[in-house]
Amino acid sequence: MPSSLLWAVDVYGRVYTLSTAGQCWELCKDAHLEFKRLTSVQQCCWGIAGDHQVYLYVHSSDVPIRYQEETYENQRWNPVDRFCEKLLPSDRWQWSDVTGLKHQPLDSFRLPSEHWEWEADWYVDENIDGEPTEKGGWTYAIDFPATYTKDKKWNSCVRRRRWIRYRRYKSRDTWAKIPSQDDGPLPDPFSDISAGGWEITDEPRGRLSLWAVSLQGKMWYREGIHHHNPEGSMWTEVTTPGEVVQISCGPSDLVWAVLWEGQLLVREGISRENPKGSSWVVVDSPSTEVGAIHVAVGINVVWAVTKDRKVWFRRGVNSHNPCGTGWIGMVGEMVMVNVGLNDQVWGISCEDRAVYIRQGVTSSELSGKTWRAIAVARDDDRSRSGSANSLASAGCFFSGEVRVQSQSSVMNDAESSSETERSQAAQSTSPTHADAMKRRIPKVTSDSFISELVSDKERKPGRDGRDGPTPSIQEDGAPQEQASADQETSVELFPQSSGQQGARDPKWSNVDLEEAQPPLPAAASDTTETSSLSSVATYNLGMEEQYGVDEHPLWAWVSGGGCAVDSHTHLNWFSASTGVSSCVQSMSLSITPAQTAAWRKQIFEQLSERSKREMENFKHYEQAIEQSVWVKKGNMQWWRDWKPNKWIDVRFALEQFSGSDGNRDGILFIYYTFNDEKKYLHAFINEITVLVPVLNDTKHTFAIYTPERTKQRWPIRLTAATEQEMHDWLALLNLSCCDSRGIHGAPCKQAIWSTTCKGDIYVCEPAPNLEAVPYPLPCDQMFWRQIGGHLRLVESNSLGIVWGIGYDHTAWVYTGGYGGGFSQGLGSSTDNIHTQTDVKSIYIYENQRWNPVTGYSSRGLPTDRYMWSDVSGLQECTKASTKPPSPQWTWVSDWCIDYNTSGGTDREGWQYAADFPATYHGYKTMKDFVRRRRWARKCKITTTGPWLEVPPIALWDLTILPCSSQSSVEEVSLWGISNKGDVLCRIGVTQQSPAGTSWLHVGTDQPFKSISIGGGYQVWAIARDGSTFYRGSVSAQNPAGDCWYHIPSPPRQKLKQVSVGRTSVYVVDENSNLWYRQGLTPSYPQGSSWEHISNNVRRVSVGPLDQVWIIADKVQGSHSLSCGTVCHRVGVQPMEPKGQSWDYGIGGGWEHITIRGNSQEAPRIVMPVPAENTLEKKGRVAEEGGEGGGRTASISSVLCIKEEELNGNAVSC
Repeated sequence: MPSSLLWAVDVYGRVYTLSTAGQCWELCKDAHLEFKRLTSVQQCCWGIAGDHQVYLYVHSSDVPIRYQEETYENQRWNPVDRFCEKLLPSDRWQWSDVTGLKHQPLDSFRLPSEHWEWEADWYVDENIDGEPTEKGGWTYAIDFPATYTKDKKWNSCVRRRRWIRYRRYKSRDTWAKIPSQDDGPLPDPFSDISAGGWEITDEPRGRLSLWAVSLQGKMWYREGIHHHNPEGSMWTEVTTPGEVVQISCGPSDLVWAVLWEGQLLVREGISRENPKGSSWVVVDSPSTEVGAIHVAVGINVVWAVTKDRKVWFRRGVNSHNPCGTGWIGMVGEMVMVNVGLNDQVWGISCEDRAVYIRQGVTSSELSGKTWRAIAVARDDDRSRSGSANSLASAGCFFSGEVRVQSQSSVMNDAESSSETERSQAAQSTSPTHADAMKRRIPKVTSDSFISELVSDKERKPGRDGRDGPTPSIQEDGAPQEQASADQETSVELFPQSSGQQGARDPKWSNVDLEEAQPPLPAAASDTTETSSLSSVATYNLGMEEQYGVDEHPLWAWVSGGGCAVDSHTHLNWFSASTGVSSCVQSMSLSITPAQTAAWRKQIFEQLSERSKREMENFKHYEQAIEQSVWVKKGNMQWWRDWKPNKWIDVRFALEQFSGSDGNRDGILFIYYTFNDEKKYLHAFINEITVLVPVLNDTKHTFAIYTPERTKQRWPIRLTAATEQEMHDWLALLNLSCCDSRGIHGAPCKQAIWSTTCKGDIYVCEPAPNLEAVPYPLPCDQMFWRQIGGHLRLVESNSLGIVWGIGYDHTAWVYTGGYGGGFSQGLGSSTDNIHTQTDVKSIYIYENQRWNPVTGYSSRGLPTDRYMWSDVSGLQECTKASTKPPSPQWTWVSDWCIDYNTSGGTDREGWQYAADFPATYHGYKTMKDFVRRRRWARKCKITTTGPWLEVPPIALWDLTILPCSSQSSVEEVSLWGISNKGDVLCRIGVTQQSPAGTSWLHVGTDQPFKSISIGGGYQVWAIARDGSTFYRGSVSAQNPAGDCWYHIPSPPRQKLKQVSVGRTSVYVVDENSNLWYRQGLTPSYPQGSSWEHISNNVRRVSVGPLDQVWIIADKVQGSHSLSCGTVCHRVGVQPMEPKGQSWDYGIGGGWEHITIRGNSQEAPRIVMPVPAENTLEKKGRVAEEGGEGGGRTASISSVLCIKEEELNGNAVSC
């Protein structure tokens, strides 16, 4: 899990962040402002500064924030001027939006604030629906408005073209002031703010809700916040039944507020269409005696604090009942609480002003178990370097200017340390230490820090008789004579002459909030100046460090809205490094890597010498070879091969033995009874090609494939009684298969990687004859072993660099290990195995048919599909009956409508069509008699594997430069596409650092969805509208290239995936057709035309030697039709790059394959020609037009016959 940040504000208004991977509070960058409130999310943080204005802090990222501005130029044809800007009075504006109703000339566009900048000037978009237009980008139609085409016809009377310009948000990693309201009444100064709403049911991705409360008790909502516009557009007032003092917004649709009278408000009616909600409901305070002063909400929780600092938990809260059912009193007294991600709770104790986290918060126990203080140090370097006038600059805390003069001394680090140690020793014997500590804790709330200045106290002389002694600081750091224990400081409200202020006389102040207290005992006053329960002790105006060396900060506000932790997250936040511990650590023995390497070398040499000495007397003995046989048995169920197919109970046995040559092998037996006759089925371990766990919500099933079973498309399917038993058998069988084939350790760099449609990862060690001509290794004989983890796709190259992308778009890099998941013992490496999580969505469809009486309803025709079904409509799937894919998965959300369905939806998520099944669209017409909408629910899996997460950008696709294993490439080119469609180039990817260092953004005019780089740095990509692009001038010296060239797609086809090899380019369109790009040359790398190769292709992968592998659908076997089958294109040669035919391998259920790591040159086989047939061959060659042509035809016929024999009645892919 990538690190995230916890935000906090101390009583001086300084902002700190604490990383989940760190152990230190770090002062926020650009901390020249003092803040009162913070509200954070994962991508940014909002705050209210001392001037009561709202500021935004957006985290830096390799992907820029870009917003596309567009306008349309419209023209009409007339007989005199032809096409010109002279329009009819009833026409649209010459420059307008897409509807033509809004006037938008180019010079009318302005930057919304100073935090934006233009990327470039206006330019014409020369693309329409994935097809390039003529020069100038014009599209033609009969009239306004109509359907526009790129071709000009005889009746084209109007035309238009789109102009585009991008603006970029530049204020990142700094506090940016939100501009004031441009129109309408200006909001009052703000006093509270809360961000959330990114998980509102069906809310478009990247949206955010921001609520604010003004000093007058009014409530405001910020419109238009999304990932392309982080500032939002304008403030809108939301009416309330009373004056509001504080508000809290959760990640979903919970919004609570606190009224001045102590009651609470709950916002109802929040939805995707109305994120501001519709009405308020009043909820009484948790206590009848005192009112509430603070509230914090999450997804399904509400916490509150009353005026007596008691903490309360609201039970029964969810999206259907946002008001909950009742209050439960909790242990502890807090100044404020905050609910973050995963409903985790943070708070600030009113006793010691420390930040606390609520431990034990889970989905089943939302209230948690106990409070635990976060005890980590602050970043001393940052905290000491900053503004020297923090108190005087705190305009938000004072109504007037404060002028003070110091009477204290300046101590160096050694003095502070020694003084602290003496103070701690005195406090340990003082009975009043606890009371003294309580009295010096400032009672500062976030609403009003300091209201008045009182108690001007008398100066007292120091020990040497001088006022305000300033002992000198020795160079050797030895402690000097300390200041008097009862020395006081004074506050002066009048300026003093410069002559009274010495250069080494820093300013001090003593500010009390409520009342002055008598001086503390001498034992306690060494560490702090005189203070009261509600005072802020002493403020050093000449230095930034307000706290002692060993004192913890005093916090005023905390926000965990962007801190991703849960009950299982390991945090290093609970062990503060004090001065004593630092000394102990500094005195500990330091061992350098060089010393460790020398010791290891010495130990290895000693062990080698001893081994030679002990084995020298036994050289004449023969080597002993252990020959043993062992059997493991169990009870399972088997899906029998004959009809009627059903599960039957069987005895399952694995017999494993070691031969005389030391190799291990085995046989698998399945004993069953048929017609009262005992029979058995067996399979040799060295013939098993793959073991596949089959996800099922009711049974723990796995499949066993052999070459013969692969041809039949009918594996051996077995089910175990428990999930653990299935994993044990899979681990044992996988290890036995690897032993019989001599495969151990991590996959080689040339390995072929693949993933199934369930997310399982498989790898195959390629044989040298895999690409041999004319007789390659058959695909169905390849052995695949499973690697731990869960990914949607994997890409690799021959240098051993492997990346993967999960279903939640998280990027992962291969660590070099093996095993993980269910693998145990020798089947898994002990290191380089890490925890991996993945989240995917499960979809079901709600179907309805129209009738004249009730309109659209759930009553369909007898021949219709189920009213709740899967995408095919053949299987009934209701909300109640749909389970996670397997017991390893757990639900992490509720069912919600999916508005991102292909083809678009209406406002309620419906898609319409004439009948089932048909092409669906997002709008209703007179001919639409059926409709459907998709429901989604997220589930999560946690497993282990040799993968490390590459934060923070979520990826949709990636590609790695294919090269030979002997390549001397220093930095490997890696390209990716983010889940938002941004094209990225990874910097710093090497064999030693496969994860790279950072992303370089490559500008595009539209979002992309597929990308591939070839061996000659040729980069091809496909946009989301199906258009094809080629990136020019990409090289090792210029990894990002220069510009994009639009390549015409195949006629009437929209492409979805591309793969580039050494000299070949293949694409797959949305109709599952495979196309080959012809005419590619070094001088013309864009090629000339497309040639159709095959159909029923799901995905293609082209290797560094131009090998072609695909995932095919509808592959016929002797028993069943298989979808998701691995297929290999045979006959691919330099003179015949398209190949000749397909060889079918493992399947179905496969989703992705990459051959881009296999750069092994296949051995060339020379076929000897008998001497007696030489004359006959020459005659045949002469008839066919040449020796090469005759040989090619012969090979083609052999391959076709061989494929037909291996695959039975297999159809063309």
